[in-house]
Amino acid sequence: MQPTKTQTQQSGSPSKVLHNRGEYEAIVIGASAGGIRALLSILPLLPKNFRLPIIIVLHMPDIFESKLAEIFQQHLSMPVHQAQDKETIDAGHLYFAPPGYHLSIEMDRSFSLSCEEPLHYSRPAIDMLMNSAADAYGNKLVGVLLTGASHDGAQGLSAIKSAGGITIVQDPEDAES
Repeated sequence: MQPTKTQTQQSGSPSKVLHNRGEYEAIVIGASAGGIRALLSILPLLPKNFRLPIIIVLHMPDIFESKLAEIFQQHLSMPVHQAQDKETIDAGHLYFAPPGYHLSIEMDRSFSLSCEEPLHYSRPAIDMLMNSAADAYGNKLVGVLLTGASHDGAQGLSAIKSAGGITIVQDPEDAES
């Protein structure tokens, strides 16, 4: 994943930005189906003692989404789960939004699942996760947007940036939809 040229010019590489900004408390990631390849190339590089929770919304057919935790657990040392309603978010764990449910983060940093109408033709919607995460974590949040075929995630990244968090976007030339 490469940052966009504009982002690189404004802030340097993502690793420098994260290093210089201090302590973060969570990472949220949004992607479409092509994001699986990007995630499988990035996440295994994390250190074994990585302590931030990572929460992911992927736009996938329901049949594939239900297997994401199993697939990713084979490649990662951190615990991987499908998020559950009212579950407390634990440090060093990776969570996927369950198929057919919007995933939000409450102010007490637990998950909330809903069957509200699709947003940007998607349920789960990236914007729903990112907006709620920006409210819960403020400037202690990192938001990442990978591959995509729609504009889902753009408004959520804006909310994260407005809250003082860091935003990272995959270069569209490198993305798969």
